[in-house]
Amino acid sequence: MKKKHSPEQIVKKLQEADGLRASGMTVPDACRQLEISVATYHQWRKKYRGMDVGQARKLKELERENQRLKEMVAEMALDNRILKMAAEGNF
Repeated sequence: MKKKHSPEQIVKKLQEADGLRASGMTVPDACRQLEISVATYHQWRKKYRGMDVGQARKLKELERENQRLKEMVAEMALDNRILKMAAEGNF
């Protein structure tokens, strides 16, 4: 079953995992206790390493904004292409 975690939850779980690892627990054991896979742990760690909750939230907001802007550019490029075709009489 796939769960969606918020950036806040991810950062908190990574902090918990770091605490467990500092106490001598292995990565697989810490992941099992936190109910995440080892691959997920490493992906999260790669993306969110050293962030606090506010920074992780801001990263997600910026990713959503970036996606929205990419969609706008794609729509504008399509509109521009249609207008060029219409101006050339190929419509």
